[in-house]
Amino acid sequence: MKLRVLREMVCALHAELPKSNLVAWTSGNISARDVESGLVVIKPSGVKFADLTPENMVVVDVEGHIVEGDYNASSDTASHCYIYRHMPEVNGVVHTHSRYATAFAALGKDIPCITTAMADEFGGAIPCGGFALIGGEEIGQQVVNTLKGSRSPACLLQNHGVFALGKDADSAVKAAVMTEDNAAIVWTALQIGTPLPIAQNDIDKLYQRYQNVYGQ
Repeated sequence: MKLRVLREMVCALHAELPKSNLVAWTSGNISARDVESGLVVIKPSGVKFADLTPENMVVVDVEGHIVEGDYNASSDTASHCYIYRHMPEVNGVVHTHSRYATAFAALGKDIPCITTAMADEFGGAIPCGGFALIGGEEIGQQVVNTLKGSRSPACLLQNHGVFALGKDADSAVKAAVMTEDNAAIVWTALQIGTPLPIAQNDIDKLYQRYQNVYGQ
């Protein structure tokens, strides 16, 4: 894919984050890796979502060094790149501090799988990883370690927020949206009482159907 096209796509997808109430002010970011060149397009640091353009997206190599762009790259760039280097199947990464999911992260708790929709999308609980400071690769390390062996395309980071991954940036944004939607459902259910569990065998069947049969 031409980098110009990838810049346009990543810029357009950033508009989905405030639209879906996943971010506030300048928090949160999306990146996408170009399969052919291995280069990564990511949000510039500290720029309001309304001010984002394809031109101010930043292009970095997979080590996080700036290749194109007049702005500083996101402070999460090193972690995005760590994920790309260690998870070759991933070509899109989204980070948010969405409200309900981050509430679970503040408690260091997984989001339990208590709906069929969550079984479809995540194949089980959305796991919560440990704490890591921002700015280096440590967050990326937590994401990779937390999602290793998991069917979930997203995880929480303790006291921080959400990282969602996908085969492309669009898939990663979907995972971030569904993470928050399910977190809100689970939180609401917990206010009413004790949610009923779904048997793991049924979760497995739901996941298999949705991933392999559902849709066009």
